[in-house]
Amino acid sequence: MPKRRGVVVADTKLDVQTRAVHAGRQIDPTTGAVTPPIHLSTTFERSTEATYPRGFEYGRENNPNRKALEECLADLEGGTQALCFSSGMAAIHAVFQALEPGDHLVVADEVYYGVRKLLGEVFAKSGLESTAVDMTDGAAVEAAIRPQTRLLWVESPSNPTLKVTDLAAVGALARARNIMTVCDSTFASPVMQRPLDHGIDVVMHSTTKYIGGHSDLTGGVLITKHQSYLFERARKSQTYAGGVPSPFDCWLALRGVATLPLRVRTAAATAMRLAEFLAAHPRVERVNYPGLTTHPGHEIAARQMSGFGGMLSFLVRGGKAEALAVAAQVKVFTRATSLGGVHSFIEHRASIEGAGTRTPQNLLRLSIGIEHPDDLESDLGSALGA
Repeated sequence: MPKRRGVVVADTKLDVQTRAVHAGRQIDPTTGAVTPPIHLSTTFERSTEATYPRGFEYGRENNPNRKALEECLADLEGGTQALCFSSGMAAIHAVFQALEPGDHLVVADEVYYGVRKLLGEVFAKSGLESTAVDMTDGAAVEAAIRPQTRLLWVESPSNPTLKVTDLAAVGALARARNIMTVCDSTFASPVMQRPLDHGIDVVMHSTTKYIGGHSDLTGGVLITKHQSYLFERARKSQTYAGGVPSPFDCWLALRGVATLPLRVRTAAATAMRLAEFLAAHPRVERVNYPGLTTHPGHEIAARQMSGFGGMLSFLVRGGKAEALAVAAQVKVFTRATSLGGVHSFIEHRASIEGAGTRTPQNLLRLSIGIEHPDDLESDLGSALGA
């Protein structure tokens, strides 16, 4: 395995399971420590020539832990550079802030509800216009594009019904019109999907979720493989607005990445089993999981993903009361928001999103962790009254 002074050089021939352990890491030159130390210092020594030969000046601008995490995540996504933020929403904010008043973006009609809130309650007041469309409908996307359109914002698989967008088709449509594309790939993680490989310009993750993987940090990241005005403006937002993750959060995220492939593949295998179980249950109206052949995006997911992920949702026959009753009966699943951790979560999504939600009131979202699938299936069966 090629190295430079203890740093594993990105090698696309290596499996992601190997790169997740080694990318961005180096043996500590002072102590020989295999695990990177946490660099809490906010400022760094200048040379007698008033330069910064080690590449670090001030904590808001850069930090060894953040640099290591950015290098690692860029490697896993097949990118050349990454920008880490203090939350997924901070990363999203940096993208929208890169646009100008009067610009227009097309956004998926089903996205994380915080994106809708950010566009409608913050950026609309600054003159940024947006149109929500079904990104799985190419004709609808094309019809929504205006002369002022600068960005297509994609989320695939989407939250919470796991709609799957054809990333290559969206990327080609945007390139033909000189429009930038960003894909929120949080549900998939870099293990299951690499949007840059399909022509998307920038991939975004909430590192709070699968990348951190233990429900103990908040963070976000933007990754690209080529220079663009949008990415460079996002870089300035990271530096000057200061929405950067702490060294400790970066250290935690890098630690989490080492087991990312193992966790995600385990969760995906269990999710497939639970999706099939739920699809056959008489109290379940519908299951949303791209691994099922009945899912409308199954063929696209099979083509652009290396697995179907650990997220799914299902509709309980009846309404809100019936869905909440099921969630109230679980013993192994935890009733909590967020996703991508080692614990399995069940969530009544509509009540989290509140007024104006577009999520069906009888929908329950599942984030599958690493518990034994027999226990999770039994827990759902008991809650449903099997």
